[in-house]
Parts: sequence; structure tokens; C-alpha cells
Amino acid sequence: QLQLVESGGGLVQPGGSLRLSCAASGFHLEYYAIGWFRQAPGKEREGVSCISSSGDSTNYADSVKGRFTISRDNAKNTVYLQMNSLKPEDAAVYFCAADGYGSRCGFLRPYDYWGQGTQVTVSS
Repeated sequence: QLQLVESGGGLVQPGGSLRLSCAASGFHLEYYAIGWFRQAPGKEREGVSCISSSGDSTNYADSVKGRFTISRDNAKNTVYLQMNSLKPEDAAVYFCAADGYGSRCGFLRPYDYWGQGTQVTVSS
């Protein structure tokens, strides 16, 4: 069964850090660009960051530039999102998604597979 599984979410105080993981099973993540998206209650889903299959191309939403870092370990079939200096407005359910057109990444691409999401709560 082809699936993506996110982990690493939780409750963190403002200014804190979390590292999200996106692990693939049933397929090789190395051929896919991976995007991280988030959706807060009452808001539309938005792109946060993405990385090409080779890892040499990344994109970030303006709201997270300088605070979040996306990376991948193809040997572990996993992509990470390091989130530092978290703000209350970063609270959301975070999803990862895989795009079979792996050479570039973008938030408007038609992603092939989606995970179920992991909750991030930023509160004191």
C-alpha cells in the first residue's frame, strides 16, 4: 500500500522548535518532489515548503522563510521539516505530499499522494 505518514507534531511554546517527518511506504520517495502544507481551522490549505527529488531545489512560503528548513534523506525514505522560532500563527495540521514530477517543486503542482497530517499547536 502506497502511503505517506507524518510524525513529529505536538504542543510547543512560542519560540520553540519541532521537527516533522514524512515517511513513505510502498514507494521510493527519492523519485518524488515533496511538499509540506498546512491547514488551520477556518483557513484554506497553504503551501509551506517543498523540495525537489534531488534536494537541490527548495521553496518556502514567505511566512516561514528563515525559520523553517526542509531536507530529505532518500536512504531513509523520509523528508523532514525543521521548524524553529514557532509562532502561534504556525499552528495547524501539517500534511506532506508527493509529486511524481520530481525535478522541481511547487505548491500548485498536482500532488499524487497525501499523508493524513500531524497536528502542530503553538501556545503558552
